[in-house]
Amino acid sequence: MIERAGRQRLTNDDWGLESNCFVCEGRNAGGLRLELWADHDEGVVDTSFRFDETFSGAPTLVHGGVSLAVLDEVQAWAVIAIGGQWAVTVETSSRFLQPVWVGAQHRAVARVESSDGDRFTTVGWIEDADGVRCVESSASFAAIGEAQAVSFIGGDVPHEHRSYLADTSDDGTGTSGAEAAEASASADPE
Repeated sequence: MIERAGRQRLTNDDWGLESNCFVCEGRNAGGLRLELWADHDEGVVDTSFRFDETFSGAPTLVHGGVSLAVLDEVQAWAVIAIGGQWAVTVETSSRFLQPVWVGAQHRAVARVESSDGDRFTTVGWIEDADGVRCVESSASFAAIGEAQAVSFIGGDVPHEHRSYLADTSDDGTGTSGAEAAEASASADPE
């Protein structure tokens, strides 16, 4: 897990990536454009939102798929910002407890519950302005290695972000991707 303090605004620009993410990219005119924050003191990622009828299912409710997309996003960013790994969703399960109303203020929150090597388990929820939980979710994520990252981002992984990669090598050293990147960064060039 990453050891930091305070709140940090999370953006794709921080990773040197050109993204058109439906949920978090502010430049995606058709997207949700949510601002995500890592609260390192609390160990969570969160975002606040108020969706209009553009994102409705039933006329007064936010579409369930939109709620699930928001939860997947905060849970994925929790693995990145709190867990310290780039990862992809493997499995997710959600329960709708209360309506997520169009036009009402809501907050989505996620945290990493556990990690086991290159697997992460997260929990997330959407709550209303009174803190009442509307939707709960749990998910598992698999950390990605360099080949997957290159494929997903369409280019090389910047050196300063290599510690977020899973170790997919079979070199027998037992080092993780983070340890290998750290060793590479601190190696004496002579």
